[in-house]
Amino acid sequence: MTKTERTLETRERILSAACEVIADVGFEKIRMRMVAEHAGVSTALLHYHFETREKLFAEAMTHSFEQTGTDLDSGADSVPASVTLARIVRSLLPTDPELRQDWKLWQELWVRSLRDEAAQGLAIDLYGQLHTWVGWALERGIDSGEFADCDVAATSTLTLALCDGFGIRLMLNDPRVTLDTAQATIWQTIAPVLGTPSGFPAL
Repeated sequence: MTKTERTLETRERILSAACEVIADVGFEKIRMRMVAEHAGVSTALLHYHFETREKLFAEAMTHSFEQTGTDLDSGADSVPASVTLARIVRSLLPTDPELRQDWKLWQELWVRSLRDEAAQGLAIDLYGQLHTWVGWALERGIDSGEFADCDVAATSTLTLALCDGFGIRLMLNDPRVTLDTAQATIWQTIAPVLGTPSGFPAL
């Protein structure tokens, strides 16, 4: 392994550890030492890669976001656009332990954004990337004739808003909302706009 590869591997390990620790204890309680111990590196090495915990938090959020996107983009062109969009919707909900961890990070970011301009800017930027991601699936479906022509920006906003709303209820373990009902309701809401059947696509 080259020095560059070792540096990248260490950085990835630190970011993964940061995601886990922030999700577990919250940003306000986190200390750089806690992340260093969890990652199995020295505090000095952690500070070499990330000067402040604010920078570490921002990088961890971006890392978490990119990991989810990378997993879904693989093979997306080989399935119908409706399946791709349904997979995106599912990934925007806390459907497994890793995505619940992502949701905890997002909730930390929302709270910080209320009183920190840098966090607010990060949140807006990440939402912009989510809009692009959902919009790409919509445009792909429109271009192929699978979806009806629609306002891509408005439909992307609607989809993200529905996922946020149901995601919060799922994180709270609200007995009135299940993953199946959340997915079904989201799809039933956007299906008339897309001109597709109202049943959530089989993944």
